[in-house]
Amino acid sequence: MPDEERMTIEERYKYLRAQRRRYEKADRGGKSKLLDEMEAVTGLHRKSLIRLLAGEPRRKKRRQERGHTYDEAVGQAVLYLAETLDWICAERLTPSLPWVAALLMEQGELELEEAVIEKLGEISAATVRRILACVPKERWRLPQRSPRPNPLARQVAVERIRWDVGEAGHMEMDLVHHSGRSSEGEYLHTLQMVDVATGWSELEVVPGRSYFAVTAALGCILDRLPFPVVEVHCDNGAEFLNHHLLRYLGERLGEGKLTRSRPYHKNDSRYVEQKNSSLVRAYVGYQRLDSPAQAKTLSRVYRHMRLYYNLYQPVMHLVEKSYVNEPGGGTKVKRRYDQATTPLDRLIALGALDGPSKEQWLSLRRATNPRRLREQIYALLEELRSLPGGSGLGDVRVLMASLAMALDAETQLLTSAVAVQ
Repeated sequence: MPDEERMTIEERYKYLRAQRRRYEKADRGGKSKLLDEMEAVTGLHRKSLIRLLAGEPRRKKRRQERGHTYDEAVGQAVLYLAETLDWICAERLTPSLPWVAALLMEQGELELEEAVIEKLGEISAATVRRILACVPKERWRLPQRSPRPNPLARQVAVERIRWDVGEAGHMEMDLVHHSGRSSEGEYLHTLQMVDVATGWSELEVVPGRSYFAVTAALGCILDRLPFPVVEVHCDNGAEFLNHHLLRYLGERLGEGKLTRSRPYHKNDSRYVEQKNSSLVRAYVGYQRLDSPAQAKTLSRVYRHMRLYYNLYQPVMHLVEKSYVNEPGGGTKVKRRYDQATTPLDRLIALGALDGPSKEQWLSLRRATNPRRLREQIYALLEELRSLPGGSGLGDVRVLMASLAMALDAETQLLTSAVAVQ
């Protein structure tokens, strides 16, 4: 049998245990044929097979362990050479041990006996791996400086908005980057806030990540929300956890609270993360956006999407979770969802809108043509993709002011532009 096809010791014993029952039931001629077969498969001598099959074919422990082939001097030499080559893996290190040792000896860096040099040429990669395993990982590389924790994070409670929250106003907030393949320089972001109970979503363009830009975009969203905010939940990004924004949110939320996710647990903000995919990436994509013209067009896209999604796009909410035992063992989570309903209808069902506001939104939905609204969204997206980038954002304050003016004009003209004639 070729060497590459030979059984391992454990495979050999497993095979013999499987054949033992056939061997015991066979007659003299059958046992002879089985021995021929097992001799060809395992490569063992016929007498060895008879002796093993007389009892239980299992591997026995050594009565006396073998002595060390490679003494401490060899181990120290391997560690010295591994450190010289910056702790590369055993498979890469083993072939290099003899010539690197000879090179260091020529340069006066290392002194080894002739017996140690011979063993360095004979040692296997498995033995080298065992020697390296005794070295603490901290010695393998220069100590890496761990990121400094944000001291402001301690001022914000770590919580998770419940999936079955029964009132509107519990908002998850996140920032989506539109940097393309490079994060150099200034580029546009999208600030999104999603209400957990109703799925109501608000999108706003943010030029850069400065305190002024994030605060201005956040203020626009809070000003136009049709219901009071009870809680704002964010991740641990520095664009949210800084002195300026914490002070601003403390003034705007009043009795409301600010909470944050656990570090490296994106699922703590699962609702806004899902909407980042379905409302931002699915429409805008992953291209780099870094010009004032792109900012203005993207802002118009979000004005239209606000009506299109919140008034016409039904969403499903989880109402029950249960654990079901599977036939093969283990459990799986079974989820049951309610009937698909638009965010506006969910707001009305929860009583989050007063009478005049309710009638205003229902009148707006009746007066708006959703098909024409969708056509305008796609036309603006085509315009966005055709606009050249790379010109820079310029003065962020001037750009934010122009976006605010465009927002006021767009709000006044939007209904008439998409209304049924």
